Amino acid sequence: MKLHIFNPEHDTALASNQFNFVAPHAGREMRADLGFLPALWADDGDLVLVGDVAAALERMRHLRRYCAEVVFVTPADLPHLPQHCELSPWGWDRALRFQLQSSHIPSGLLPDDTQLDTIRQLSHRYWAATHLLHPLVQDNNERVGQSSLITSIEQLTSSSSPYVLKAPWSSSGRGIRYVDTLTAHQRGWATNVIARQGALTMEPYYHKIKDFAAEFVADGTTVRYVGLSVFQSVNGAYAGNVIASEADKRDMIARYLPFEVVERAIDDICHILQPLMAGRYTGPFGVDMMVINENGPKLHPCVELNLRRTMGHVALSFDAQGTEPHRLMTISYNGSYHFRIITTAGNCFSTVW
Repeated sequence: MKLHIFNPEHDTALASNQFNFVAPHAGREMRADLGFLPALWADDGDLVLVGDVAAALERMRHLRRYCAEVVFVTPADLPHLPQHCELSPWGWDRALRFQLQSSHIPSGLLPDDTQLDTIRQLSHRYWAATHLLHPLVQDNNERVGQSSLITSIEQLTSSSSPYVLKAPWSSSGRGIRYVDTLTAHQRGWATNVIARQGALTMEPYYHKIKDFAAEFVADGTTVRYVGLSVFQSVNGAYAGNVIASEADKRDMIARYLPFEVVERAIDDICHILQPLMAGRYTGPFGVDMMVINENGPKLHPCVELNLRRTMGHVALSFDAQGTEPHRLMTISYNGSYHFRIITTAGNCFSTVW
C-alpha cells in the first residue's frame, strides 16, 4: 500500500530549503484543488492525501473512469497510517517531511537529512548541466546545449547576445527570464536570486521548434525509460500535455527531427544517470528536451532535469493506445484550478499544438 501526495509547490520548497516553508498562494491553491490527481496513477487500494475528502470526490467525478479505487485520507487520518505503508509524494523536500512529521508519521517512513540534501543537490539546474548536458553534447554534432554558472551580477553585463537566466530551483517557468538587453528590473531579479539561492544559470537563447520530454524511473539501482511527453509551454510555464500512443508521439517529434536522434539521447541518458543516481534517488523523473534550429534542426537533450514526478508521467498513466483519438490534458484556472481531458480530432491536432 502507498500513500500518494500531490505537492506541486515542491520546486519552490526546494529553493527555500526550510522546514517551515509556506508555499505561495498559487501553490497552496493548486494542491487543494488538485490533490485528488494521484488517483490517476495509484493502484487500487492505495491512499491519497487530500485536504477535504468530499471536495476531492466531487472534483474527481468527471475523471472517474481513469482513476483507481483509492481511499482519500486527510492529515487527521495520518497518525493511523498502516506501518507498512510506503510514502509516494510528487517530490521530497524538507517542508513536506516536516508536514508529515507534524502529523505523526513515523520517522522510519521519511527521508533523512542526507537523502533530502542529495535530492536538492541533484535538482540544481547546474548539476544537470555539468553531469548530464555536458556529456550528452560533447563531441556530438546531432545535439547542442550549454549552460554557465553565474555567481555575480557583473558576469551578465558583458554579454551582448540574447540569453536565458534561470534560478537554480524554480517551478513552471516562474524562475526564468529571457534577456535581450539586461533591464533594471531583470538586474534586480537576478541580484535577488543570487542572494537567495547562491547563483543563476545562463543559457543561449535558442530558436525553439518543439518542446517535449523523456520520462524515466529510477529504482535505486537502474534507470529505466518509460515514455515520451509531448507538451506545450507558454513563456516557460506548463500549459498541457498530449495523450497519445508512444508511436504517435514519436511521429510528432519525427516531423522535426529523425527520431533515431532522440532514441540515442535517451539511451545515453540512462547510461549516464544510472551510476550517478544509484543509491541516491528512487522514483520518477523527467528530462525536458527541445528541437531547435541551429543551422538546421538539432536536439537540445537536457533543457531541464525534473527530479520528481512530472505532468508527463501523469499523461503516461492514461496508457493511450494507437486506436484512440488524441486527447489533451490541461490545467486551467478561473478562480480555482481545473484538470481536464479534451478529445481533439486528428485533423485539428497540429493547429492546437
